Amino acid sequence: MPGSGVVHVIDDDEAIRESLAFLFKVEKIPFETYSGAEAFLTHVSQAKGCVITDVRMPGMSGIDLLKHLRAANNPMPVIVITGHGDVPLAVEAMKFGAADFLEKPFDDELLLTSVRSALSSQATDQENQALRTAIEQRMARLTNRERQVLDGLVAGHPNKTIAYDLGISPRTIEIYRANVMTKMEAASLSDLVRMALTAGAFSGAATPDSPKVS
Repeated sequence: MPGSGVVHVIDDDEAIRESLAFLFKVEKIPFETYSGAEAFLTHVSQAKGCVITDVRMPGMSGIDLLKHLRAANNPMPVIVITGHGDVPLAVEAMKFGAADFLEKPFDDELLLTSVRSALSSQATDQENQALRTAIEQRMARLTNRERQVLDGLVAGHPNKTIAYDLGISPRTIEIYRANVMTKMEAASLSDLVRMALTAGAFSGAATPDSPKVS
């Protein structure tokens, strides 16, 4: 059985598998590669470490794999790789417990940071509560409109859809989105989604007593 620090790379794209294999060899991080989720499940039933999987694959998708692991009470962190058009699927994966998602083409250092975080020990309950409190404090600084934009982003909607739903221009959404990222201190969209889910803050709408847009 692979060790606890093994990265399990699952992707039907051979070029992606080879690229990640080279990266992990250079970084001296143990890894295994699989051409599909079924192959991973066949060879590794109770593996420890973390998984990197494409969200779209023939047969079992990355989300289906994540659901399977969670149904089997396997807490292994899963990092989802997605194309630009698959961000809504990646957001859905995070709602099912994915540790992170990365859009192609992704930066090697960003991937390594995500992998090392996934391989590290679980945070204590005290640390989790402190993180949740910090996130809630940041969310309290959002205006009503910024909260609506945040809800749209967490739902996986593109800027144009959020703009249509709110009756404002896509350019204005970009401004609100930038404000949300700044106030939430989010380094990426996946970071922002993770914060909202950690705080249990996805409601689909801002609260009536939220601050008004100035």
